[in-house]
Amino acid sequence: MPTRRAVSLGGLSLVAAGSVSEAFAFDGPVADFVEHTQEFADAVDAYVYGYPLVTLEMTRRVMTNVAAPEALKAPMGTLLKAREYPSAKFRDVTAPNADTLYTTAFFEVGDEPWIVALPEMNGRYALFPMLDGWTNVFSAPGKRTTGTGPQTYAVVGPDWKGELPQGVVKVRSPTSLVWLLGRIYCTGTPEDYKAVHALQDQIKIYPLSAWGKAWTPPAGKVDPSIDMKTAVREQVNAFDAVDYFTLLAELMKTNPPAKADGPMLEKLADVGIVPGKDFDKSKFDPVLAKRIPKVAQDRIMLHFKFSDGDMKESAGWAYTLKTGRYGTDYLQRALVTVIGLGANLPQDAVYPVSQRAGEGVLARAYQGSEKYVMTFKKGMSPPAKGFWSLTMYDDKYFFVENPIDRYSISPRQDLKANADGSVDLLIQNESPGPDKESNWLPAPKGKFILMLRLYWPSESDPTILNGSWTPPAVRRV
Repeated sequence: MPTRRAVSLGGLSLVAAGSVSEAFAFDGPVADFVEHTQEFADAVDAYVYGYPLVTLEMTRRVMTNVAAPEALKAPMGTLLKAREYPSAKFRDVTAPNADTLYTTAFFEVGDEPWIVALPEMNGRYALFPMLDGWTNVFSAPGKRTTGTGPQTYAVVGPDWKGELPQGVVKVRSPTSLVWLLGRIYCTGTPEDYKAVHALQDQIKIYPLSAWGKAWTPPAGKVDPSIDMKTAVREQVNAFDAVDYFTLLAELMKTNPPAKADGPMLEKLADVGIVPGKDFDKSKFDPVLAKRIPKVAQDRIMLHFKFSDGDMKESAGWAYTLKTGRYGTDYLQRALVTVIGLGANLPQDAVYPVSQRAGEGVLARAYQGSEKYVMTFKKGMSPPAKGFWSLTMYDDKYFFVENPIDRYSISPRQDLKANADGSVDLLIQNESPGPDKESNWLPAPKGKFILMLRLYWPSESDPTILNGSWTPPAVRRV
């Protein structure tokens, strides 16, 4: 029988009945929680640990549940090619970007390797990270790491052994499931759209068995039982613990845990999850089935504010440098899954977000009824070797409709500098006038959120990677 000792959940010491009920609002008697303290804590840890794998699988199901490529969906093993930037009417994915066109695919390498062939990019910025089932970036070809010349990779499974064609670079995935999440920089003009489309059409993926042959991906099979309307995050969060752990155990058969996960696997075994086996429900108390997801989800989101340095705050901006590879930082991995599924390595991209002007008790949410300015002093614009941009979102993280169809602002707008060499970004609802529109980022009339994108941050000072450069505060005029 579990002991009645207190257990620390994410830094919260749950000792008194009052603190438990106030923090997590349990449905049942607190006595039940205390009686099952250790079992409950292990189950919450197991839920947090598995959150990326379960979420990515549910995302895969939705994004591949089509017979042929359409919008932002494509069958397994088929490239999805975004042909233009979304408009303000787009509501499928939160925090869309207007800087890169996506070229992505899901494929399985458990049975055989898959070839990923990239064309000559002619110096254009591009990035093709490959993520495993746990959302870790295990390879990141692109201009920063491998240049812009033609490249051919064979993505092999965890246990694959064999010979590859000459000139093919072997990349081993830790899991059977692979998510290729390519991005190609595009200015958004008709001419540049055409140029990037030509590059997208030269990118190829196919199984190794099709090497040297004409190969066309088969049509996808549509599963009518898959919920295509409810957001993936809501679907995952709606699972009770039994259904959640049943799916997690099934996924772990082909997406094995890392060697460093040994101590966590002991907790999973106590709950009834053993890699390679079905979920053992006999080891799990069904009384906890509904409570565990609620507490675990709260714990993940609490990490956003109480992260011991995993999340950084400066001048009204919040960002993290712990993305893409997480080791045993399972809480951070789960949080990034919630707020930025598919995040890059920080060496490839950092995404500071600002929801308020000012700091501390004087901070106020951005409002379109106000006017704001973000100033980069001379020589202190965002240090990014790829590109940087500032994107405008409404309070739901969607683009904002505006008269000049501008959703982000960057140097490609030919920003005008002040007499002292500084550059002002004018953030407001109404136009600042024709002579200043080059520096205008249109805002909605209501609340809004700002996101700064730094692709390929500078690796030497000043750089956001070591804190020698941080985003300047957005000032209310």
